[in-house]
Amino acid sequence: MTTVAFYDTKPYDRESMRAAVASDRVTWAFHEFRLTAETAGTASPADVVCAFVNDRIDADCLARLAAAGVRHVALRCAGFNNVDLAEARRLGIAVTRVPAYSPHAVAEHTVALVLALNRRIHRAFNRVREQNFSLSGLVGFDLHGRTCGIVGTGRIGRVAAEIFRGFGMRVLAYDPHPLAEWAAAHGIEYVPLDTLLGTSDIVSLHLPLTPETHHLLDADTVGRMKPGAMVVNTSRGKLVDTTALIDALKRGSAKRITA
Repeated sequence: MTTVAFYDTKPYDRESMRAAVASDRVTWAFHEFRLTAETAGTASPADVVCAFVNDRIDADCLARLAAAGVRHVALRCAGFNNVDLAEARRLGIAVTRVPAYSPHAVAEHTVALVLALNRRIHRAFNRVREQNFSLSGLVGFDLHGRTCGIVGTGRIGRVAAEIFRGFGMRVLAYDPHPLAEWAAAHGIEYVPLDTLLGTSDIVSLHLPLTPETHHLLDADTVGRMKPGAMVVNTSRGKLVDTTALIDALKRGSAKRITA
């Protein structure tokens, strides 16, 4: 029987994994703390560890996992930048990840964030609880007729683009590998990144974190954005230089951001 040490566990993890895998096939060891070099010793006697985005599986952690007999790191996320892949390979530890997850769920959440920001739902909610029904500062704008820029047209980015088109928006897209047939079918226009940033009322990020995309939005690129633009990031946090974006918010060149 395989033993799996499960880290950064939430209640829904326990429920879903126990329901999906028969107890006579796997012995689960659920840990609420994260997997790091300091906690790697708790993996013994597991054959497999199941990790998430905030676990830190560096060379030191991998060495301790290998010493404990772990031969497989199973990531329950798409990103893998928190794993030292070269060291895992050297130690003979297999690393697997989730190749994709519901693109509709993430895309719909993206749109929900845009609507909440635009209509100041979070502020309105607090006001109503205080019996304050003033509309001052809560008026947004029609999405219809505005321009949305989708940066990254993978599975999630494409679904998000199609939803924004349903609002009657003009949708621009940027991707190093454009999908011309898909764009033509949905009335979406691929443009250079500078054009997208300078034209879009809403900029939505849908791309992986790589050395090339790290701080894609920094002081320089934020400075090229349309004044008052909204930024939504439902991808990886480090796509955005937070300090640069906070400065833009203070100056008023960026209106709102959410992640």
